[in-house]
Amino acid sequence: MRSADPITAYIALGANLGDRAGNIKDALDLLGDNPRLKVVAVSSMFENPSVGGPDDAPAFINAVARLDTTLEAHDLWRWMMEIETQLGRERRVKWEPRPIDLDILLYGDAIISSDELVVPHPLMHERRFVLKPLAEIAPNAIHPVLLMTAAGLLQNLNHNG
Repeated sequence: MRSADPITAYIALGANLGDRAGNIKDALDLLGDNPRLKVVAVSSMFENPSVGGPDDAPAFINAVARLDTTLEAHDLWRWMMEIETQLGRERRVKWEPRPIDLDILLYGDAIISSDELVVPHPLMHERRFVLKPLAEIAPNAIHPVLLMTAAGLLQNLNHNG
């Protein structure tokens, strides 16, 4: 169990089935139902093509939220998986279309590698649909492995395609 001092975590939210923006708003509301976390900031929502899934997959709406939480990282991840289930996500095939997708991008300056959770998110530095909303609300958030800011990672991605 964590101490009373909150950790700042950044999570990615995405949806490409149903009421995409509504699903993201519902996920944010459900996140806030946990007394051990507070949604502090939410980026704009951006529409992006599906990455990694079937060629005909619908476009995503993506956003990033800043949370202050006293939940351990794995407990936060489990809460997020519970919310995905409540909102109708079924995990059958990797990268299939889904009503909601929640990922921990950063959890303080922690570096975590377990069977169920890797933080920082292993692909965040390659994904404009993650870096653009993250840089909007936390341009100076530091990637603890690459030691670059969110704004710097986005700029690097913009320069390198």
